[in-house]
Amino acid sequence: MFMGEYHHNVDNKGRLIVPAKFRDHLGENFVLTRGLDQCLFGYPLNEWELLEEKLKGLPLTKKDARAFTRFFFSGATECEIDKQGRINITSPLMAYAKLEKECVVLGVSNRIEIWSKNLWEDYFSDSEESFAEIAENMIGFDI
Repeated sequence: MFMGEYHHNVDNKGRLIVPAKFRDHLGENFVLTRGLDQCLFGYPLNEWELLEEKLKGLPLTKKDARAFTRFFFSGATECEIDKQGRINITSPLMAYAKLEKECVVLGVSNRIEIWSKNLWEDYFSDSEESFAEIAENMIGFDI
C-alpha cells in the first residue's frame, strides 16, 4: 500500500526521484500514465494488469468508455527505476501534468500520483475547504 506525501524536483532531463518507501512496492518496473485532475498515476505491474482487465470489460460501443481507455492507455509507459532511485518521465506526460521543477509524489492506496507542486497546492486547498462535505458524500460507499 502506498501512502504519504513527498517533495522532489524533476531535473532538466526529466528525471524524478521516487521516494524510497515507494520503490519496493513499485518494483523495478512500473507503469506511469495520465491520471485524473492533471496528475500522473503510477501503478505496480500487478495493479496495472488488474486495471487493464477491468478496462477491457468496458463496452466498446459506449463513447465515454472509448474516450477513457484511449486517454488512459495512450499515455501509458513502462518506467524503470535506476540505481539512484530515479525514473525518466516522457515529454508528453511532463506536459500533461505541467511538471517543471518542483513535484509532489503521493501514495494513494494502490498507486502513486505525481503532481506539479503548484497544481497540488491548488487542488489541496480547494479540496480542504470542502473535505467535510466530501466525507459526508462518501457515506454511501461504506467507509
